[in-house]
Amino acid sequence: MRAISKTFPGVKALSNVALRVYPGEVHALMGENGAGKSTLMKILSGAYQADPGGEIRIGGETVHIDGPLTARRLGVSIIYQELSLSPNLTVAENMLLGREHARLSFVDRRSMNALCAPVLQRLGVHFSPATRVAELTMAERQLVEIGRALVARSRILVMDEPTTSLSSRETERLFDIVRQLRAEGLAIVYISHRMAEIYELADRVSVLRDGTHVGSLDRAELSAEKLVRMMVGRDLSTFYKKEHDAHGSRGPVIFSVRDVGDGSRIGPCSLDLHEGEVLGLAGLVGAGRTELARLIYGADPRTTGTITLDGRPVKATHPGEAIEAGIVYLTEDRKQLGLFLDMTVRENVNLGVIGRDSRIGGLLDRRAARRRAAAAVKNLGIRVPTDQVSVGALSGGNQQKVLLARLLETRPRVLILDEPTRGVDIGARSEIYRLIDDVAKAGGGVIVISSELPEIVGICDRVLVMREGVIAGEVGGHGHPPISQETIGAIATGAVDRPGAAAAAGLTGDPALLH
Repeated sequence: MRAISKTFPGVKALSNVALRVYPGEVHALMGENGAGKSTLMKILSGAYQADPGGEIRIGGETVHIDGPLTARRLGVSIIYQELSLSPNLTVAENMLLGREHARLSFVDRRSMNALCAPVLQRLGVHFSPATRVAELTMAERQLVEIGRALVARSRILVMDEPTTSLSSRETERLFDIVRQLRAEGLAIVYISHRMAEIYELADRVSVLRDGTHVGSLDRAELSAEKLVRMMVGRDLSTFYKKEHDAHGSRGPVIFSVRDVGDGSRIGPCSLDLHEGEVLGLAGLVGAGRTELARLIYGADPRTTGTITLDGRPVKATHPGEAIEAGIVYLTEDRKQLGLFLDMTVRENVNLGVIGRDSRIGGLLDRRAARRRAAAAVKNLGIRVPTDQVSVGALSGGNQQKVLLARLLETRPRVLILDEPTRGVDIGARSEIYRLIDDVAKAGGGVIVISSELPEIVGICDRVLVMREGVIAGEVGGHGHPPISQETIGAIATGAVDRPGAAAAAGLTGDPALLH
C-alpha cells in the first residue's frame, strides 16, 4: 500500500500511509486507538475506498479494490475483533457464506461439508463442519473465521485483536496456528495492543500515529521503549507516573468491607481502602475478583458482610444505592454492561446524573448536559469530532473514557475499576492511569482489578491477592512484602501459603514497566 489517504467529514483519518507485507511474514500493525489501523485495513478489505492518489499492489500488480467481494477474490481476508459469524448457521455454511454449493437449486450441504473438512482438520479442531456455530466457544469461533479465510485460499490474512476474548491456553493454540500459516506462506497482518504478543509473533512491526506512518522495525530492533516512543511520542519512563502521595503516610480508612460473601463461591472477604490510595485486586482468572466487586457494588446479592463509607453503614443492596452513597463500578464488559452503543457521547456521559438536569415540568436542561459533555471530552481526551457521535462508532479506548466520564460525573468517593484497560491502546492506557492518579490526588479511593501484573505493579500502592474466592494475601502494605510480579504470582497460585513466605523464599523483584 502506497500513499494511502482517507478523509471523512471533518477528519483526516489517514495521510500518505505506506505498508509493505511479505509472504510468510507476521507483520504487526500498532498504534493508539484512532491512529488509523482499522481504517487502513478496511481500505485493504474493500469496506472503505481510499482518497484518489494512492496505490495498492498485490503480487506486484496494481489492483483496484472496490468492495469486499473484490478483496476476497484477490485473496484478502480480514478477521475483525467483533467476529462476523452467524450463530444459527453451521460451521461450513459460515465458511462458505456467499459461495454456497447448489444442486438442483438446493444447498448442497454434503459438498460444502466435504470441502471444509480438510481445512478444519488442518487447523486441528474437534468439531465438524455440520456443527452449529452457536454451540462453539469463542476460541472455536475464531478458528472458524480463520477456516473461512483458508477455504477462500487467501494470500493475505488480517487479524484485528484476535486474543481479546481468549484464555491464555486458547491464545497459545491460536499462536501455534498463526505460526503454521506463516510457515505455509501466508502474509499475516496482526493488529494488537499487547506487547507480549508482538514479541512472540511479529517478524516486523509498523506503527501508525495520528493517521500517519511513523516507521517500521524489524524483529531484532524491537523494544518496549522504541515502540512506546513511536506510538505516543514520549518515553516509557513516564508511563506509570504517580503524583499522588503513594508512599507517604497513608490517609485514614474511608471504605471498609467486612466479611462480605455470597454464601457459596465468594468470601468471607474483608478489606480497607485508605483516602488517596490505589488498591489493587489481583489473582488468576476465576479467583473471584469480579464477583467480589459486584457483591460490594450491589450488582449481585450478598448473603454476609457489612460495608461502611466514611464511617457510615452502606446498604448497597443494588447499584442505585451504591452510587447514591458514593461508590461506582466500571464493568469489565463495557459494550454489554456499561455503554449504550446506539446513543451519543453526550447522552452516555450524562446518564448517571440526568436527575441534576431536570427542571420544572419534567424538562431537561440540555445546555448543562452539553457543557458537561464538552468538559468530559476535553478533560479525558476523548477523540471525537463532536459529542453527538454514536458511542458504538468509537474506538475501544475512547469508549472506555466515555464510560469513565459518566462514572466521574457522579463525584464518587470510591471508584472500582474492573479491567480498566482491556482492549485499550497504550496511549489511552496512559491517560486512564492519569485519571486514576487524579482521583487519588483528590482524596478518593480507587480499587483496580487487573489480570495484567505489570499494570498492577505499576499503578497500585498496595495489592490484595485473591485465590479460590477469598483474599489469600497482601503485598505492598506495612509489614508485608514489597509489590512484585513474582510475589503476587506466588500467592495467587498457592505457591506460598502465607503472604510473608514469598519474601522469605526470595520471591521479590523490581516492578516491571512493560513486557
